Amino acid sequence: MSFDAPIPSLLTPDAALIQRFAAIVGQEHALTDPDQQMPFLVEWRDQFPGRSPLVLRPGSVAEVAAIVKLANEARVAIVPQTGNTGLVGGQTPHMTNTEIVLSLVRLRKVRHVDAAGYTMTVEAGLTLAEVQAEAEKVGRLFPLTLPSEGSCRIGGNLATNAGGVGVLAYGNTRQLVLGIEAVMADGRVWDGLRAVKKDNSGYDLRDLLIGSEGTLGIITAAVLKLYPRPAEKATAMVALTAPEPVLDLFVMAQEASGQALTAFEFMPRIVIDMILRNIKGTREPFPTRYPWYALLEISGAKADGTANATIEQVLTEASERGLILDATIAGSLTQAKDLWRLREGVSEGQKYEGGNIKHDVSVPVARIPEFLRRADAAVEAVCPGARPIGVGHFGDGNIHYNVAQPLGMDKNAFLALTDPMGDVVHAIALDMNGSIAAEHGVGRLKRHALAETKSAVEIDMMRRIKAAFDPNGILNPGKLL
Repeated sequence: MSFDAPIPSLLTPDAALIQRFAAIVGQEHALTDPDQQMPFLVEWRDQFPGRSPLVLRPGSVAEVAAIVKLANEARVAIVPQTGNTGLVGGQTPHMTNTEIVLSLVRLRKVRHVDAAGYTMTVEAGLTLAEVQAEAEKVGRLFPLTLPSEGSCRIGGNLATNAGGVGVLAYGNTRQLVLGIEAVMADGRVWDGLRAVKKDNSGYDLRDLLIGSEGTLGIITAAVLKLYPRPAEKATAMVALTAPEPVLDLFVMAQEASGQALTAFEFMPRIVIDMILRNIKGTREPFPTRYPWYALLEISGAKADGTANATIEQVLTEASERGLILDATIAGSLTQAKDLWRLREGVSEGQKYEGGNIKHDVSVPVARIPEFLRRADAAVEAVCPGARPIGVGHFGDGNIHYNVAQPLGMDKNAFLALTDPMGDVVHAIALDMNGSIAAEHGVGRLKRHALAETKSAVEIDMMRRIKAAFDPNGILNPGKLL
């Protein structure tokens, strides 16, 4: 499959224009050497490599605006990038060597923290872990949690409307943002940094830009919502026979704990084996191997043992009903981290198993077991012996349905099945009124699938919005649409 898209209306910057761009940020932050550029051109799975005549690292919003203004006037494509951790190729340039990469890693200011108002205003280049740490300094919680939080950056989280394990209790990134600042395609800066929860004064431009993958504007800062830090957490790993009892357990846990249920993840045995095999320091959760596992987290506002008592109640009732085979409750922070490491190691554990075809879909929660059965059968028909791995966030219906190549199969031959395998998996999700892009975005990987699965009316509205915001098509061309 080729992810390159010709962009005939845009121009390749010549040497003189490159010097004009470089003068905005200074030669030190204008990278033309291929070795220096490499970290910005190849994402960690090496599936979407690109080439660029110039990588720019502006140090202020004014510099971002000047770069975009010049690019728009010269009809040169700009690819916004922050942490370069995306999985669908939305953050890397094409192989055409015509697009300028604009990295926001130097925009790292914490502009304001309002502990009493439960808000924090930060720039796009801070890592998610740094944002979390800044919130902790004032006794607050920023609840977005991702395995890549040490390297992904808040600008990319907003651009893709990232999800993660906390969506069940706190919502996607869009629900964690009150206002944004963004540089528009003509270089104007929109200051929408309003720290208010109610604003019905017209179209919601904030929500339009969040999740637009840098195709409508470049988010440079945001007002983030903060929350009270949980005083206690109870974490448990549960063993089960199949996805159906996982659903029953989830319903029980939510009924017992309500919004205190802050995470409910699920994974099959096959991925546990991969993690134990490929990631040092990981541990078998039980003495016996089981078919399916669920990871629960219940939080409490007070350190009075309520969270632990609730999770014990849920597991006791589930055991009495015959829903679970085994369970372990973390007795310490270290034990909880060991359990979470199994969930967070899913992507890394699969990386060493050869070719891997990933799908990020969502379906109604009650139909997750049905989706897994149907998808497994469809994948086997496309590629006999393939190893499907359905993991994800049970409470919001998001399934990371990844397929590892059969043992002994040629990697390239397996990856050649990406399109037919994606077709059948996506068809099942859509048949269930689900989505083919739950939390990773569209990027390059799903651009054609989006056009094939959305209605003509939806695609037309999206194209009209793109044309209104970016009439010359300079912002992240060939992505999403």
